[in-house]
Amino acid sequence: MWVFPLAAAVVAFAFAVALGRRFVRSRRIFLAMWCGALVMYGVASLAVAGGAAVGWSRTLFEVYWILGAVLNVPLLAAGEVHLLGRGRVLDLVVWMALAFVFAYTIAVTRGASVDPAALAEQLPSGKEVFGDGTAAFHLPQLISIPSYLILLLGAAWSAWRMRGRPELRHRSTGTLLVAAGATITAAAGSAFAAVGNLPAFSLSLLAGVSVMFVGFLRATESRSSPRKSDLPAH
Repeated sequence: MWVFPLAAAVVAFAFAVALGRRFVRSRRIFLAMWCGALVMYGVASLAVAGGAAVGWSRTLFEVYWILGAVLNVPLLAAGEVHLLGRGRVLDLVVWMALAFVFAYTIAVTRGASVDPAALAEQLPSGKEVFGDGTAAFHLPQLISIPSYLILLLGAAWSAWRMRGRPELRHRSTGTLLVAAGATITAAAGSAFAAVGNLPAFSLSLLAGVSVMFVGFLRATESRSSPRKSDLPAH
């Protein structure tokens, strides 16, 4: 069963390389954030593959939980905010929020108690590993869900802001696809993870990452028709 998460990791890393190359050429920060989110998906998938192949350890589960279940969604949301908005104040707020979220997630997860018996499952659930009601178990609800809502709101705002602007439709379509890919991993992936269905979980991760990557490409497509003065003010 380890082959499914391994395949998801390979695809995520390949997509991350493609976005990384775009970032090197353009130096646009949202590309670096999206690249980082895909690297997180890849590393989390490798942790799942390792757990399925040789058995779970606390370290493997923490890597999967921190990078796959919690932190990648805030990074996706931060990238979308950078794509759709501009300004030093906004940049400062985003970076400060990311720094706090990353530090809090790592501190809570590393400090949490773990049930060793729960790690014997092929795909352990956070509820069983950390315990219901614990701060570590509730990290996705506290961090990932609000970040996911930011993704949805950003996509809706982009679609509304770009209406009647066919030369900018690619950006709106791209943000919608990023939100759709995040929905696949958040909804389907979380559901399959909760019941321990490793193949279905890995396939949903692979599908979600693929849709997000298409969204990344669409959102960053260059258009020769609009002039700089034609772009909407932020």
